[in-house]
Amino acid sequence: MSNTLSRRGFLGRAALLGCSAAASPLWSRVSFAAAPWDTRLVVIILRGAMDGLDVVQPYGTPDYARLRGGLAGGPATGAADLDGFFSLHPGLVSLMPLWQQGQLGFVHAVSTPYRDKRSHFDGQDILEAGTAGLGQGVRDGWLNRMLQHLPGVEAQTAFALGHGEMKVLAGPATIANWAPDADLVMSPQAARLMERVMQDDPAFHAALSEAMMLSSGTDDPMRGDAGPEAVQIARFAAERMRGDTRIVSFSLNGWDTHGNQGKAIQPALKSLAATITTLHDDLGPELWGKTAVVAMTEFGRTVAINGTGGTDHGTGGVMVLAGGALRGGKVHGQWPGLAEVDLYERRDLMPTGDVRAAAAWILRGVSGLDRGVLEQAVFPGLDMGGDPGLML
Repeated sequence: MSNTLSRRGFLGRAALLGCSAAASPLWSRVSFAAAPWDTRLVVIILRGAMDGLDVVQPYGTPDYARLRGGLAGGPATGAADLDGFFSLHPGLVSLMPLWQQGQLGFVHAVSTPYRDKRSHFDGQDILEAGTAGLGQGVRDGWLNRMLQHLPGVEAQTAFALGHGEMKVLAGPATIANWAPDADLVMSPQAARLMERVMQDDPAFHAALSEAMMLSSGTDDPMRGDAGPEAVQIARFAAERMRGDTRIVSFSLNGWDTHGNQGKAIQPALKSLAATITTLHDDLGPELWGKTAVVAMTEFGRTVAINGTGGTDHGTGGVMVLAGGALRGGKVHGQWPGLAEVDLYERRDLMPTGDVRAAAAWILRGVSGLDRGVLEQAVFPGLDMGGDPGLML
């Protein structure tokens, strides 16, 4: 690309291409599988690296306001107080009734073992493979490996947005797929090439994300008000889970907020809130009471804001939990603090827990799988540690 190409000109061209594979809503895949147990499990991959410090805000520590500046939240900014220390971003305040009913919770300061390179593709690959790193010869995802160790599993249905792949469910255990209509604007090869080219340039990545919004004519990367594609997916998921389907997996995008994060994060929050609300409403009280929704992201974001009012790729993040089968009304996990000495590499939230361990305990509660199977086969080499009490 010529160095003389203006940002406006670049955006104009990028709008014709759409967004990167790591952040585009056209590259999300949703998969389903039937199983002989009664609890429903929904796994949502939040692609783009959600800023856990913006979603579940540690307003109770002075370091937060000092480091976050204009992005610092808390009850005074419209956030909902959770427990006197953490508050919930205003974009998710509509979920507070679930928190009050013990059906919404969080696990803070968690991450995969991935460190330092901060590539979306690598981070998502490790998250969905459930391994300690890349190049370990594991080709299937941890949800598929779970299905391989359970009796009586049969394919039910699945769906995908665009031509993307939910690697978390990829593998020899049979699943089915379903996709809503989507108008693709670039090939899978072109999208992946664009992501590879731009992944190490935050400004470039942010510009492409902005171009996607401009090309769609809306501030919502889900292409419309209230994330209609996300709602469509959630409604279809609930319909299937009212039948034989027990496992659902899909992704929500738009979490890569390098610039103007105060505005840029809003569409993604709106889609997440709408997805959880739709699942709750469409499943009804009885089935919602048997449902565990787990939303996780490839890594967190930097503690301090950058010069464009955004945050860059970081390490520790937050897991979002919802559903009547989970122990909500609590921010789980060990809080590390935000003093400089407490940060990872003096820039990121220090991970105090492995996101795979939290997922493993939820899988154990959902399916009854033996701990040894979870640690050796589903999440190879994982030490689950003590039971964090995430499931009722």
